[in-house]
Amino acid sequence: MTRDGGTGFGIGRRRLLATAGGAALTGVLAACGSNTGRGGKGSGPALSQWYHQYGEPGTEAAVKRYAAAYDKARVTVQWRPGDYDRQTAAALLTDSGPDVFEVDGPRLDQIKGSQIVDVTEQIESVKDDFNQAVLKPKIWDGKIWAVPQTIDTQLLFYRKSLLQAAGVQPPQSVDELVEAAKTLTRHHQKDKVKGLFLGNDGGAAVLGGTPLFAAGLSLITEDGKVGFDDPAAARVLGKVRQLYADGSLLLGAPTDWSDPAAFVQGLTAMQWSGLWALPQVKKALGEDFGVLPFPKDGAGKPAVPVGAYGSAVSARSKHQKEAKAFVKWLWVDGTDKQEDFALSYGFHIPARISLAKKAKQLQEGAAAEAVRFATDHGFAEPLLWTTASRTAYQDALNHIIKDGANPETELKAVVRKVNSELQRAKKK
Repeated sequence: MTRDGGTGFGIGRRRLLATAGGAALTGVLAACGSNTGRGGKGSGPALSQWYHQYGEPGTEAAVKRYAAAYDKARVTVQWRPGDYDRQTAAALLTDSGPDVFEVDGPRLDQIKGSQIVDVTEQIESVKDDFNQAVLKPKIWDGKIWAVPQTIDTQLLFYRKSLLQAAGVQPPQSVDELVEAAKTLTRHHQKDKVKGLFLGNDGGAAVLGGTPLFAAGLSLITEDGKVGFDDPAAARVLGKVRQLYADGSLLLGAPTDWSDPAAFVQGLTAMQWSGLWALPQVKKALGEDFGVLPFPKDGAGKPAVPVGAYGSAVSARSKHQKEAKAFVKWLWVDGTDKQEDFALSYGFHIPARISLAKKAKQLQEGAAAEAVRFATDHGFAEPLLWTTASRTAYQDALNHIIKDGANPETELKAVVRKVNSELQRAKKK
């Protein structure tokens, strides 16, 4: 398991979800005041800081080390296994929840429900140095509600030698991607190598809205309307369906898209996966690979999904001023800790553009390309993209890809659902 930055695109790899579907609400509330991390040695009030359970070795020790170094408050870190979102949702309704906590978003209901406080003042002086794609979903009503911590993104990995053997150039458009996958599959069929791997479901879970952005569209427009009520949406999703219909996709791989095993073992010539996979791919293949954003379609541009968990302050904290000061110290001023958090435990991009540019691990080769893609072509799910909207769209995408359902018909139903969700959000 590793971090996914809270992208909302595909399965969240950062979280170790409870096998029974999450702790019972009573159990969650009972655990809210538990002390599972050592407190800092600083003077001042006691602050509780929550993190979801990361999978990378060393991460828990690192965040506890950061907290212990703070000298203006006694910060206790709580490492939260299980269904973190459900735990925090329950805790924010009580007086025994965290002062500072990680948030996947934040969600609009947390902002409108006055469950968190704005941290605009803490980030204002350097807000332009944060990757704007991941900062944007944390802004509502002109205020910033969480400070981005570290970025995860997804990329198209391609095997140079396999493409060269088939006479295929790295695809720069969706049409070229469809043709490349078909040609690679045909050329390497004796070795049972498929052209492309988008996940064992054919890509519905991982791609999400990425093809829409590649077509020059969006999920929600700047003025709060459905961003894909456009013929270009059906066209690009029809092309994604073509990959499945052509038999160009690897299906039934031993591991899914988030693991690069199928790519490094030569089961596929191209694979959509996460930045976290890059060190493993490089170790296995050396220089025999490259990375690309999802290619553009029509009048669109390349698209790269990005996401970042944010550090937020609870409105129920009895020490809001001190909690905000701690967030600023760690996630705004603490550039050494931000770089350490991003690159010493797994492989991620610092949320600050200046840090991403100067980090040694990100200055060359595919890593440098990934930083450029995330900066130039990154997009994140907007605040107004609700769980219900996401579910409706994912269901439609699955029907289009696997069942060959008509893209126009499926998308019309999704547009109606998203419009309903937008109206509901505006009434709150």
